Amino acid sequence: MAIWINDDSKILIQGITGRQGTFHGIRMSRYNTNVVGGVTPGKGGQTVDLEGREVPVFNSMSEAISETGASVSVIYVPARFASGAIVDAAESFQSAGGGLIVCITEGIPTLDMIRAVAIVDSCPDVRLIGPNCPGIISPGEDGGCKVGIMPAFIHEKGRIGIVSKSGTLTYEAVAQTMSVGEGQTTCVGIGGDPVNGTGFIDCLSAFESDPETVAVVMIGEIGGSAEEEAAEWVESNMTKPVVGFVAGSTAPPGKRMGHAGAIISGGKGTAAEKFSAFEAAGIYVARDPSEIGEVLVRALVDAGLRES
Repeated sequence: MAIWINDDSKILIQGITGRQGTFHGIRMSRYNTNVVGGVTPGKGGQTVDLEGREVPVFNSMSEAISETGASVSVIYVPARFASGAIVDAAESFQSAGGGLIVCITEGIPTLDMIRAVAIVDSCPDVRLIGPNCPGIISPGEDGGCKVGIMPAFIHEKGRIGIVSKSGTLTYEAVAQTMSVGEGQTTCVGIGGDPVNGTGFIDCLSAFESDPETVAVVMIGEIGGSAEEEAAEWVESNMTKPVVGFVAGSTAPPGKRMGHAGAIISGGKGTAAEKFSAFEAAGIYVARDPSEIGEVLVRALVDAGLRES
């Protein structure tokens, strides 16, 4: 199994006629992801060639969902239009019974995202991942389902769940699991913007409920309190081992490092505080990304899930 997407998921690409939408649509299709159409207002009735596979373009999400039965969308829309695309998807999916939205776009104005997230929150059957994230991938035996920009070739079906604020460190976590002979059930890049959708606890809860996921790698970063809140949730609710890493340990206070949310303010949100919270919750801590595989093996051995 996997969380939220699988081989049977039907995917729509919002912004499919744009350069990024077509480029990544082709790569999703190469991975056997079931891309069933796209949405670009004003270009309905056209088709897009995803390397020999022609998919229809629709003017709106409601039309696209009605015609294709899709339950997942991925957004490759310029920042000034992205919040509108999120709202269109959320309201359309809610009317159709629910769905998953993955927003890859970065640089969306914060006030736009506040309004968009409020609307998503009012749609109880809709989930948003992102924005400013690499997306989500569930490796399969023959390809799988890739919704976003993650490089498919580095993944392999297995039993480890991965959730990360950092796109690049998502790939490093994947490489680390592979280096110790472990594959992944699902990898989720949640993004590091201060206003976004799905968070650590949502992912941890889903992995806890997934029978094929036996352990989780969680990659956080400085700033905010999401990591501490996740640690508290793990301590009270998680039965599966969790390996944690926090990026940005060398960042000076008040200096933003990478993501808009990765800033230490008022002495809060430091890597040291987050590592301390992880350790207090029983999370296995990797102090360096290169240690994730080694620490994962120790966690699996301790849980009786692997021989030493």
